[in-house]
Amino acid sequence: MREWIEVFKRGISIDNPLTVLMIGLCATLAVSTKLEGALFMGLAVIFVLGMSSIIVSSIRSLVPEQVRIPVFIVIIASFVTVVDLTMKAFLPDIYTFLGVWIPLIVVNCMILGRAEAFSYHQPVRLAIADGLGMGLGFSIVIVLLAAIRELFGSGEIVFLGARLIALPGWYRPPGVLLLFPGAFLVFGFIVALAKWYNTRTSGRVVQTDAHCTIEEGVR
Repeated sequence: MREWIEVFKRGISIDNPLTVLMIGLCATLAVSTKLEGALFMGLAVIFVLGMSSIIVSSIRSLVPEQVRIPVFIVIIASFVTVVDLTMKAFLPDIYTFLGVWIPLIVVNCMILGRAEAFSYHQPVRLAIADGLGMGLGFSIVIVLLAAIRELFGSGEIVFLGARLIALPGWYRPPGVLLLFPGAFLVFGFIVALAKWYNTRTSGRVVQTDAHCTIEEGVR
């Protein structure tokens, strides 16, 4: 159980896919202009990542290494189709806002990367922990980013037609926060905050390259 919790926690903080591994940024920056869109995008990623991790880990002994990538893509695409059709049927406004980014979850390097780097090599219980942890870590960051951008970029946060928060009338929202330069600016502050938190709580500095995560002691 302790190992399961550790794997789950790593996805949220030390190995967060956005603030540490820096993968899946295209969809994050594109859909984080509205809180409602970011929330449902996060839920979609949690579902697809969690379910695909379970299936990949369950059949890992049956899948030849030579064809593992096509198999991963088929598995991920199946769950993305479920999300796509469900959202189109029950949440048409959110589906329209997210647009092409829902189908593109299939080729999101975060989901395919976790299937290749973790689920294919680990038992099901740890694959579940990794999928949920990574999905939750992604969702926390994208929702926080969207909340900041929508609130300070438009002066209010609207969720499913209801106004949740509105800034005073004298506030003049800078529209740049709803554009990509604003997204990079806010995301940079979130990355800095996440790095400070990881360093403070774990006593480690987390560095990444294209293939792995390296932990070094803080000097």
